[in-house]
Amino acid sequence: MGDFMAEENNIDYAALKKGGFMRQAQKECFSARLKVVGGQITCKQLAKISEAAAKYGKGYVHLTSRQGVEIPFINVKDVEELKRELTEAGVLIGVCGPRVRTVTACQGSAVCPSANIETSALAEELDRRYFGRELPHKFKIGITGCVNNCLKAEENDMGVKGSALPEWRESVCSFCGVCEAVCAYGAIKITDESGGKVITFDKSACVYCGKCIKSCPEDAWLGKSGYLLSFGGMFGNEIKTGCHLLPILFESEQVFKAADAVIRFYELHGRAGERLGKTIARVGAGVLQKELSAAIAS
Repeated sequence: MGDFMAEENNIDYAALKKGGFMRQAQKECFSARLKVVGGQITCKQLAKISEAAAKYGKGYVHLTSRQGVEIPFINVKDVEELKRELTEAGVLIGVCGPRVRTVTACQGSAVCPSANIETSALAEELDRRYFGRELPHKFKIGITGCVNNCLKAEENDMGVKGSALPEWRESVCSFCGVCEAVCAYGAIKITDESGGKVITFDKSACVYCGKCIKSCPEDAWLGKSGYLLSFGGMFGNEIKTGCHLLPILFESEQVFKAADAVIRFYELHGRAGERLGKTIARVGAGVLQKELSAAIAS
């Protein structure tokens, strides 16, 4: 059993948990958490997972709330063999405990017409950079392609939400009213004045959904897609909505710089067993905001 068995009948539960095997109510049984980045699994991987669940578990898998796949009822004596077979098929084991978890993501602009950003490649790169990194507590990253927020970005320690900053071009506008109709937040108003129709755009009311841009038949609304980040969210015994400390970012490299900065902040200021949101509340959002802004500007 390698690191998992200190001696016969002496199970190293901490090592198993760190390695992605979670203790069950049944003695010597564990649920194997598999690594699924951005919610995507290939058909080949699915076939192997199915085979492994039938061979080592009870013939079924559990789909977690964070796009993960778990195989329950793995006997501790089968852990190493299960890992070997899965790894050979390109299926990796996830992690638990105080470290960066697998990145979740919606399907993004590659599939969804509402999305403002591509999510899969971003999820893979964030996972490559940070997955499994040791931190004071668990650290979750979630990416959602638009403000419909299917992945609930603000519930994550670091959330990424696809956004679009609109810009109106009067010269090509037909004042058809479609933009005003699709804006659910009243940011766009069309009024009749003595000189004709006028569009007013209230930037403070805009949620950067991009619907005005996507729906305009004349391309009078243009916009640049970007990333709206949130920090310190959590959803469990205690619920906390992540805070927005940066303007919309327009380059993926800026997202990585922000991720580097918030993780450094957490490593420096976080206490063992303390989620990022509590660290921010204790140290001050202004401290983190200063560090994030400096990182983005570098």
